[in-house]
Order: sequence, then structure tokens, then C-alpha cells
Amino acid sequence: MRVYELSRLSRLLTRYRTWLNAIFQAMLIVCSMVMAWMLRFDFGLPYRQLLFASAPVLVFFRMAAIAYFGLLHGWWRYTGINDAVDISKAVATGSAGFFIFMHYVLGVTNFPRSIYVLEALLTAGLLVGVRLFSRVLAESARQDQASWKKVMLIGAGFASQIIIREIKQPGSGYAAVGCVDDDRSKWGIKIHGVPVLGNVDQLPDVVFRYQADEVLIAVPSATGKEMQRFVEICQQAEVKFRTVPALRDLISGQVIVNQIREVNLEDLLGRDPVEIDLESVRQQLENQVVLVTGAAGSIGSELCRQILEYAPARLLCLDQSETGIFYLQLELSKHQNRAQLVFCVADVGDRASMQSLFLEHKPQVVFHAAAYKHVPVMESNVHEAVKNNVFALLSLLEVAEESGCRSFVLISSDKAVNPTSVMGATKRMGELILSCRPANSMRCVTVRFGNILGSSGSVVRVLQEQLRNSQPLTITHPEIKRFFMTTREAVALVLQAFAIDNHGDILVLEMGKPVRILDLARSLIRLSGKSDDQVRIRFTGLRQGEKLIEELFYPTEEIHPTSCEKIKRTRAGLCSWTELQNHLEELRASLALNGAGPIRAKIKEIVPEYSYVSDLLTEESATTQAPEALEQAAGRS
Repeated sequence: MRVYELSRLSRLLTRYRTWLNAIFQAMLIVCSMVMAWMLRFDFGLPYRQLLFASAPVLVFFRMAAIAYFGLLHGWWRYTGINDAVDISKAVATGSAGFFIFMHYVLGVTNFPRSIYVLEALLTAGLLVGVRLFSRVLAESARQDQASWKKVMLIGAGFASQIIIREIKQPGSGYAAVGCVDDDRSKWGIKIHGVPVLGNVDQLPDVVFRYQADEVLIAVPSATGKEMQRFVEICQQAEVKFRTVPALRDLISGQVIVNQIREVNLEDLLGRDPVEIDLESVRQQLENQVVLVTGAAGSIGSELCRQILEYAPARLLCLDQSETGIFYLQLELSKHQNRAQLVFCVADVGDRASMQSLFLEHKPQVVFHAAAYKHVPVMESNVHEAVKNNVFALLSLLEVAEESGCRSFVLISSDKAVNPTSVMGATKRMGELILSCRPANSMRCVTVRFGNILGSSGSVVRVLQEQLRNSQPLTITHPEIKRFFMTTREAVALVLQAFAIDNHGDILVLEMGKPVRILDLARSLIRLSGKSDDQVRIRFTGLRQGEKLIEELFYPTEEIHPTSCEKIKRTRAGLCSWTELQNHLEELRASLALNGAGPIRAKIKEIVPEYSYVSDLLTEESATTQAPEALEQAAGRS
């Protein structure tokens, strides 16, 4: 309300500036008259009737002369020698008119003649003085503003109004110079005094014309494609750019200028982020005891944060990393939302520890996010990959069911589809275990999704680190593509999987088209403020177990809709539970043999689609030895 009143007052002052200016100068003339009278009569006020009668006449002649010489404008911050000369002319003209009218028209012969001179000198001094004082203040303000950043805004809507209003607050450090918007009806209008100068494509020209230091993308509802266009245009303008916070923050009034953030990779997914209504989750998590394994990881920690919003009775955060649990405890303890928090450092594969945990706390819901996920590392540690991703899962399932757990959600990966890595194959075996396992009293659901933007060890983190250290960006292949999703989307999918579907289902989020890593790297280069020719991209060749393009479904899988439009479901049950159990026992026996060969061979029996290095005598594997050829291919693309 206060901001609105100040804005309204500002508009009124602008509208009646000339009248206010005239009234102020008339007051100065009256003051000069009174001061001259007091100086003439030793600081007394005799003959007051003559003083009060002559004052309106003096003001009339003075203001007429001031208006004639163009001195009613309010731009006093530009006062110069010409204004002083014009004031002298106006004072001389007004004095002459006043003297003639008083002496010859009204016949007032007893008016003190010294007053004519004293009043003229004082009036000239005051009129010049206030203008010089205004200029000094304006110059001081301009010096303060010299360090302010001139910003141009993309968008002329609700978000721009809020940002401009906040920019105009004292001490913001910014000065808005204009807006651009594709809506022609907005061209030429002003938003809180800031003009809309044209469409978005004209941004490079207006940035150059107004010498803008930065661009603020004030379109919080922009889609991925629209954001890509804005970024490309800002790059053409060779100007730094940032974007405003989410629309919900703008509406709630929580945004401040310092919250304007850098454009990040989530804005460049190439698709709109998927919004999932999770109200049904609240009913099933409220007042429940929930266990999250792998709680210190990217997905696990976000799961813990979001689960706390649904007021569980107790949240068990389990991870093998003591340091990870320490930092998670520091964070979550501030926002525990009336839930009892329990932090456990343990190995999910340790059956005795898990039995003790379940016996003590009796969790009703388990979100299993603990797994080895790095493809190249697991290729060299086949034994540990199988032990952790398969048999630790199997043991945890048995303990959970024996303890009366109602729901179990497993996090899988798109690498489980036609796997070429041990990690992907173990994830596929996890899907088979949950799909083939009899329902009994515990419902088991699997969630399959792609790469998480910015998760620990992800390609994005690696590329960002290389950029910070001014190193060449390393990419395995110019045509390698991946599905990407945000951490928020991934966790929403996991929570929705817990709430909506049946035992044995695999839920998959629609993630649009896969993103080429080379394009991702180039976007990161631009976001870092550099050009493509300033950063070298080096191709290293596909690593062992790495695929060129990931997939979300097997060709043989039947895809069905769910109650959530953006989520599809399928099943992985291709064999009976008894048959799968026999295969798993043989796989367990192979762990005792020397070397990874017997383990890989048994994995292939369980997952026939699994293909590993000895099977991949293809052109793709040959390229791993020819980085130069890859760079040439990238140049052609």
C-alpha cells in the first residue's frame, strides 16, 4: 500500500510540476520582500499595511517576468550561466514594472526606494541560490549512480513491474533503462517510467544504444525453448544476463533484487519442467515412519527434504557416508517440521544392522536410493556392483517384508534398458526382482529415470569444474545423448510412484527428447560468459560400458498411462520368481570365483539384452581409440 501511495504522489508531482515551481518561487519573492523591509528598518516591520498591499503587486510582476524568460521549468539540476543571466533579466524587468506601476500608476510616492534595490538583489540571490543547490545535489546523486548497473529487461509484464519497482528503491545498485517485449501493444508504453523500446530481437541494438551493463530476463513462465532463444539473443548482444526467480515468489512478494539469479542449466532443458500434483502423497506419508537409504546423495537428500513437508511421524536417514550424514543432519535439523529425525550410518547390505534398525523403528515406507551409479568405476569393480546393487537390495527387501513394511520404492535408471554396463545390468536386475517378487503384504514399485542435472559426479558437474579451472571440456563422443531431468522432477516422480501404482510396476517420466552432451557443453560455455572459440572441447572416445544413446523403454515393453499425464508405466516380469531366484543364487556363487568373467556371463543369462566389451566389436568402440576423428566429426556437425 505504501509503495502504491508513493507512486501516486510521484505522478501527481510530475503532472503539477510547473504550478508547484511557480508557487515555490513566489514564496521566495515574498521572503525577499520581507527581508529587504527588515534590513531597511533595522529588523523591524513598520508600515505593514503598505508592505502587505504591495507584496501581491510585486509577486505578479516578478512571476510574469520569470514566465516570460522561461524560468518556470523544474530542471534545476541542469542550471548554468544562461539561467543566471535569464534570472538577472527577469529580476530587472520585474523591478522596472513594479516601480513604474507603484510610482506612476498607483501614485505611491512614500514607498522606500532602497527596498526596490534590496529586494531585487535578495530575489536574484535566492533564485540563483536554490538552483545551484539543486544542481549540487543532482551532481552528487549522479556520482553515486555512476557505479550503478544499467539493466535492460526482457519482458514487459507482471514480473517486470515488480523488478522495476524494486530497482527504484534506494540502494538497489541498479538503474532500469528500458524493456523489450514481443507484444506489439506494449511498445511505447512506460512501466514505472521505464519505456518499452521494441521486440526481443532488437535487444542487441537497444543494449548498444543505451549502454546497458546487464539484461534481466523477466519472464518467469518462459518455456525451455523460449529461454534458449533469450539466451542466444543475449549472447549476440554480448552482455551479461540473469533471470528472475520463480513466478510463485513474485506473486507472494518475497522477491528482492538480490534474488535475481544466473540463468542455469535447468532453464535450458529444451522442454517445460514437469509439474506433478503430490497432494495424494500427503495422505499416505503423514504420521508414517519413513526410511530413505542413500540419504546423503543427490536424490536421497532431496527426498528427505520433500518428505519432511508431508509431516511423517519419523524420518530415518540412512547412508554409508558418515560425512554425508553429518552435513544432512545439519541441514534437516533446521526444518524438521515436527517429525522425529533419525540419522543412521550403516551399510544396507549388512543384514544384521538392517534387522536391528527395522526392529527398533518399524519403518512403514522405504525409498531405496542407495546404489553404486558411476558406470566406468563399476566396470572395474564388477563384484562390488553386483554385491551392492543386487544382493544388498535383495536382503533389504526380505528384512523390510519380515518387519511388516507396507511400501518399497526402488530408484532405477535408463541405463537399465538394453544395458552395456555392469551398473545398468544390476539396475535391470533390481527391476526384475521387484516385478517378479510376489506381492504378499508389501507393495514394490520401481522408478526409472535419466540423468539428474548437477548431481554429484554428473557430466554437468565435471564440465562446470573444467570451466572454472580454464581446462578443455572433455566429452566422450560428439553424438552422445542423454535424457536429463531436474532433481525436483526426479523426486516428484519417486513420491508419485509411491502413491499411485500397483505392485511390480515401473514408472517412467516423459522427459522429451534426449539432449546432446556437446550442445549442453556449448550452453555451459555461453552461460559462463565465454564464447565457443575461447574454450576447447576435447573428445576422448566412449568409455567402457558407455552407450551412445540411452533409452527409456525396451522395445518389448508395453507402455500404459497412469493417473498422472506425464508418467507412464510398464512391467519387467519376464520370468517367474522361482526361476529368477535360482539365477540369483548362481550369480551369488559366481562372486566367489576369480575374475569378472563368470559374473558377467551369469549377468547376461539373467539379462539377455546385456552386452559388454567383448561383444561390442563395432564402429562405436573403434572410435574410442581415435579422438582426432571424433573432433573432425564434431566440426562437421
